Amino acid sequence: MIDVRRLRADPDGVKAAIARRGEDVASLDRVLELDERQRRLAEERDAVRNEVKGISRSVGDLHKEGRGDEAAELQSRSRDLGDRADAIACEADGLASEIREILLQVPNTPAPDCPDGLTPEENPVIRQVGADLDSFPEHQRVPHWDIGEELGILDAATGAKLSGAMFVMYSGLGATLCRALCQYGLDRNADAYREMRPPTLVRTETMVSTGHLPRFEDDAYHLERDDLWAIPTAEVPLTSLFRDEVVDEVDLPLKFMAHTSCFRREAGSAGRDTRGLLRIHEFDKVELLAYATEEQSHKVHMDILDRAESAIADLGLTYRIVDLVTGDLGASSARTFDIEVYAPGADQWLEVSSVSWFGDYQARRANARYRPTGERGTQIVNTLNGSGLAVPRVWAGVVETYRQEDGSVRVPDVLKPYMRGVEVIEAGM
Repeated sequence: MIDVRRLRADPDGVKAAIARRGEDVASLDRVLELDERQRRLAEERDAVRNEVKGISRSVGDLHKEGRGDEAAELQSRSRDLGDRADAIACEADGLASEIREILLQVPNTPAPDCPDGLTPEENPVIRQVGADLDSFPEHQRVPHWDIGEELGILDAATGAKLSGAMFVMYSGLGATLCRALCQYGLDRNADAYREMRPPTLVRTETMVSTGHLPRFEDDAYHLERDDLWAIPTAEVPLTSLFRDEVVDEVDLPLKFMAHTSCFRREAGSAGRDTRGLLRIHEFDKVELLAYATEEQSHKVHMDILDRAESAIADLGLTYRIVDLVTGDLGASSARTFDIEVYAPGADQWLEVSSVSWFGDYQARRANARYRPTGERGTQIVNTLNGSGLAVPRVWAGVVETYRQEDGSVRVPDVLKPYMRGVEVIEAGM
């Protein structure tokens, strides 16, 4: 959530930043109007309360002087003023709530160095690494959904029978490959990121803290009976680890990782390619997340990006890194780099990791603060996150890239320690 004080101090600058996303800024004008009214009411409330305090002192003096009748009249006025102060406070609180509800729908301001643009096609490619796209032989031009069916390691039909469209079931070494990717993603970051296993179901305020609610309610799974939400990513619970808490600056940055199942309804995906693992409702992912000061943020952002990139590079996949333009940023992000893997069978670039810096946008919603060393006050922390290893599309990239002429799939060297000695995935295994 953007800081209303920042909007108040630089309305044109904030509106210009939001407009870079292609967003309507009319709601910000409404916030400014409500904020001015709310501040006027707050001043009036404080003035009335001060008058009540003054009357209270006078009542005490009158009682000491034996002037009870005059004291009673003042007490009656004090009660009237108290009621007036309460009414003003209630109105001011209502305006503050309305301001918050509007700001919860307003996306983050893009970083100044974020490239301008409105569509994914405008995202600049920072670098591309790996094989030339035309160099893949025919046996690697088979899509993973066909490979999975041929080898008996991916069963979309049974997944749909059990749970509906866009759910899949991994079988045999297909399931083993999922687990191998997750453990691989955890092990390579254990040197600096504390492993957590947060709950998969969270409260509404936990989803609000990251910006998933209320803006993206239709994309989430809601258990209405318990008013709990299935997490779309471990970013959600990890961002709220220090909600309504204060940490010491000396402890920052704080770095966490978690392997969880993730759930996304993918509302509005009709007409998109939903074959195989390209877009599914449930998947496993290893998430990296950090709390930092603003000064630490760039270094932490690059660390998460380097780790996510090296995980893909060591798998031997062809990939590229793109710098998201302002119009393609997630609502909570100020700057995002995506890692995309080339899947030769599907002949598509598949986004496998988004590495984002959120500034204080999420932490302001979560009221997560830190106390600067040697200072009495507190400041809002910055949050950053990225997918250390998201299973479905990496699984697809591995299976297509490592398919051999006989139809089997060779296991990448870095995954062999996690595959129970299996080096080649063949039918029936």
